[in-house]
Amino acid sequence: MSPVTLLPFIVLIGAMFLMTRSAKKKQKQAADMRNEMQPGSGVRTIGGMYATVKEVHDDAVLLDAGPGVHLMFAKNAIGAVLTDDEYNRIVHGEEVVGDDELTNDAVVPDDASSLTETDADDSRIDLGKKDEAAEDVEAEKAEPAEKAEKADDVEVKKTDGESDAK
Repeated sequence: MSPVTLLPFIVLIGAMFLMTRSAKKKQKQAADMRNEMQPGSGVRTIGGMYATVKEVHDDAVLLDAGPGVHLMFAKNAIGAVLTDDEYNRIVHGEEVVGDDELTNDAVVPDDASSLTETDADDSRIDLGKKDEAAEDVEAEKAEPAEKAEKADDVEVKKTDGESDAK
């Protein structure tokens, strides 16, 4: 066989090797994270439940989900081990106090009118609607006379029950 015919197979095998290598690397990182769990650390399960680790066993973890609520989970069901700050922020709603300029100097206005600044006076802009309004008033005055003339020209239509036959 020539090397040209083997090239697609070599490329395919190389791609499969790289894909399985990255998947194995992620699995190893997740296993290391789960093995580093200690009692007292905050975790998030793969189902999205937040709890505190109470006991760690070989293949299982006992979690404290609230006062008097203890749950046994498999280690594989732990999605993430959280830092103390992150766990307290999510579960207890505690904000991390820092020197962030956005949180310290933030001013929230009471209404939306203070969000727009205008230096112009309060005069309204004329968009030419006055001329149109005057024409409308004149048309309304002329309409009753035109309606009366049109009413005389219109023939009375017969309904289904009426006929001209005698």
